[in-house]
Order: sequence, then structure tokens, then C-alpha cells
Amino acid sequence: MDLLGFFALLGGVGLFLYGMSIMSTGLKNAAGDQLKTILEHATGNRFSAVFIGLLVTILIQSSAATDMMVIGFVNSSMMTLLQAIGVIMGANIGTTITAQITAFSLGAYAPLILFIGAMMCLFVKKTMIRHIGAIILGFGMLFLGISIISSSISPLSQSPEFIQFLQTLEHPALAVLFGVLFTALLQSSSSSVVIFQTFAIQGIISFEMAVYLVIGAAIGSVTPNILASLTTNRNGKRTAILNLVFNLLRASILLTIIALIPQSLELIKALSPDNIGRQVANAHTIFAVIAVILLLPFTTYLVKIAQKIIPILPAETAKLQDRQLLYMQEGNLPPAVALYQAKLEITRMAKIAYRNLQTAVDCFFKSDDKEAEHVEETELSVNYLTHAITQRLVKIRTLNMTGHERNRISQMTLVVADIERISDHAENIVEYENQVKSKNSKLSDEAIEELRTLATLSLKTIAFCIDIFEHETFEKLPEAEQFEQSVDDLEKKIVNNHIQRLLNQACDPLAGVVFTNMSSDLERCSDHAINIAFALHEYDFGIKE
Repeated sequence: MDLLGFFALLGGVGLFLYGMSIMSTGLKNAAGDQLKTILEHATGNRFSAVFIGLLVTILIQSSAATDMMVIGFVNSSMMTLLQAIGVIMGANIGTTITAQITAFSLGAYAPLILFIGAMMCLFVKKTMIRHIGAIILGFGMLFLGISIISSSISPLSQSPEFIQFLQTLEHPALAVLFGVLFTALLQSSSSSVVIFQTFAIQGIISFEMAVYLVIGAAIGSVTPNILASLTTNRNGKRTAILNLVFNLLRASILLTIIALIPQSLELIKALSPDNIGRQVANAHTIFAVIAVILLLPFTTYLVKIAQKIIPILPAETAKLQDRQLLYMQEGNLPPAVALYQAKLEITRMAKIAYRNLQTAVDCFFKSDDKEAEHVEETELSVNYLTHAITQRLVKIRTLNMTGHERNRISQMTLVVADIERISDHAENIVEYENQVKSKNSKLSDEAIEELRTLATLSLKTIAFCIDIFEHETFEKLPEAEQFEQSVDDLEKKIVNNHIQRLLNQACDPLAGVVFTNMSSDLERCSDHAINIAFALHEYDFGIKE
């Protein structure tokens, strides 16, 4: 291959990659937000997770994109590692569709496909038609890229140096290693598999060598995910490790099958005896399916391996505990028992939200980035509990209950919303700290001291009101009201003081906005707290059988 031929190869690969990107973008745009919604609901059994991973990857034609979305979902606690491994397995099957598509010899029709796609993109105003045009345009680029790749590598079959290099890959282990490195370099398993497929079609490599190269490509495909996981939390990193572990085990299983049952390759060749491109594609798909079938029953162990490689820290254990219901049980429980469990669960959630607000206040005054991250993580836990508890309360309402009990459930549902809002205000306070720091602004010492006093009183009010809710000590309600009124009065007083400081130019304007917003957030937290304290009391004295 001369220099111009090498440039042609690079151009073909680039066109193929760009075509894949355009086609993927067109599919995503045509589907709207449905792809993410589909992935978000991969919470059923492992079989549904595999199917969802397969479906999404077929739609976007990129297992790396699917895996990165999964890493993002796990990173934000929207998906567990056990759900993630099912989607990853499905993505590994879905990505084989690219090789099945490229096994068709459509290079001669690529210009026509490109023309149709370009016309739809450029001259049609309807958005959906333009998205479909982008899909067709990407499809045409894909096949034109393959055609250029095929033409550029054709002379390699006559190159003694290249043939000699390929002879060094006759050993399966070396072929697999080359597949890993080549795919890691291209950052796309689809591209490397298509190139290996083209080598086989041109007669440059044997079917058997192509199979080993494809096995290696599956391992190399995890490189983009590992790189993407470097900026995620520990669970996001475990997801990338999970993908790597799966593909390493997959390669080991397939190499073992080929070694023990060499006739398996002959059976695959027999499916398309006169089409080596289709043979490579079939091997890619069949081996992916076999690996998933064999490893799917052991997904729990794969997760444990990932957790061994990146051990679970005590803080993560606490977070996992926060994101599950500890007291509310499924089943047809007596209403009195279900209500008691609900109150215990809601009280636990309230204490988590209280600690989150306390942490946010500390973060504001100390400017601690780690504490800010902790607040955001805890907010996710509160959001989970809000959703889980509310759903369980809805189920409890279906029980045969008295009017008192039914109204008690209604009040508890309102309490859950009040608690969730307190945690939201905690997140706001962390954001105020970021605003002050990013704008290099500063509150005066007097303003800081006033906010500290208001925060202390607000936190005291919240803790007092949660205790009333937990123990139903309604005789303390007048004292709770006094606390809440003190917060209201102090908030008005310090805001007026701060307005005076702004008029005297004794405080930065941006800091002034932060001051008033934070004061308002703390006052609203005490409002939510008093709602929590009165919730069950209003039920006891306002409802009669």
C-alpha cells in the first residue's frame, strides 16, 4: 500500500465513523427522549434488561453510547449495577447488527443512498423527515466508507510485508491481542470489526483469524467506557469494570469453545458457505448470544467481582441503606401495622433530610466541596425515598381502613412532600455557596453571623417538629409554633438589616441576592417543619367516625 492508499484507508475509516455518528444522531433525534426513558425503565428482571440493551443499541448503532448512558444512570443512582450488567450484555449483542448490515454488498448503491438522504436533510422542512434523512445519509456514508476501505486495502493482498505481518498473528492469542489494541486505537468495535470483515472478504486473512480478531475487538470496545468512567463516582467506575470483566470472560469462554469444539466454526461457515463476510458477521452475532446465555445466570457474581476490584466504602454502604425502605413491607398487613411502619419510614426520611440541611449549612459557612457532593448525593436518596414511600402509601390506601386511618395516610403523604422540600432547600443552599465562590463575592461578617443565627434557629425548629411527629407529643405544638414564629421574625429582621447594608454599599450586590435567597430558604424550611408537626394532630382532632 502506497501513501495515497493509506490516506484512502484513513478517509474510508473516517467516513465510516462519521456515517455511524450521523446515523446514530438521526436515530436519537427521531426517537426523542424515548431511548433514555427506555433505559431508565430497565428495572425489571435480567432478561428485560438484556432486551432493552439490545433494542437501544440496535436503534443507535453504538454499544459504546449505550454503555456510556448506563454509566451515567448508575453514576446518578437511577440504575443499579445488577440492572446495568443486563443492559451491557444486550448492548454486546446489539452491536453485532452493524456487521450483519455491512455484510450486504451495497457499496454500488451508496451514492444513491447519499443523494436521497441529503435531499431529505436539506430540502424538507418537516423535522421528523429530516431526522430520517440523517439516518439514510449516515447509512450511505457507512457503505461508501466501507467501499473506500475495501478498495484501499485490496493491494495489501499482494504485499509481502503485510502478509508476513499477518503470519505473526496466526496464533489465536496474538490475533486476539491485536484485535484489542486495534479497537482501543479506533475507539469503535463496529469499525474494527468491519475492517476485519473487509480483510476477510479481500482474502487477506482467513475466516478463523477474523474470528479471533473480532473476539479481541469486543475487549477493546470497553476503552471509551473506561475513559468516560474516570470522571464518575465509584459506582460509575464499577460499571466500566463490569463491562470489562464481562468481555474478558466472554473472550475466555469463546476461545475455550473454539478450542474444545473446532467444528463450531465449520457450522457457522456452513450457514453462508459462499459469503465470508456473512460468515464473520454470523460468528460475531452467534458468539455474542452464546456468551450472554452462558453468563446471564451469573450476573450477581459479575457484580461482586466489580465490587471486589473497587471495594464498597462505609459511606457507600450508608448511602445504599438510605436508598431502600427499611420499615415498610410488602404484603396485606393489618392497616394499623402498615400505618405504624409508614410513620417509622417517614420519620427516618425526615431525619435524613434534616441532616442534609445541616450539612448544607455547614458547607455554606466552611466552603467544603466534599460536603457539597454529600448534600447532592443525599438529595438523590431523599428523592428515592419520596418516590418509594409515596408509592407504598398508595398501595396501603387500598387496604380495608377506617376513615381515621385513611385520613392519616393522606396526612403522611403531605408530610413526605414537606420533607422532600426541606432537602431541596439544602441543595439550594449549596448552590448559593457555589455562586459566591465562583463570582469571587463575599458576605460581610455581620451578614454571615445573621445567617448563622437564622440557620441555627431553623434547624432547631425542624428537629423539634420532627420529634413531635415521631412521638406525637402534640402538647409541644404551641412551643413549635413559637419557634416557627421566631424564625419568621428573625428572617424579616435580618433581611431589613441587609437591605440597609446594601443601601450603605457595605455589602456586595451579588452576595446580597444570596443572603436574601438563603434567608428565604431557611424560613421556608421552618414552614415545612411546622406542617410536619401538625400533620397527625390535625387528623386526630379534625376527623370523627
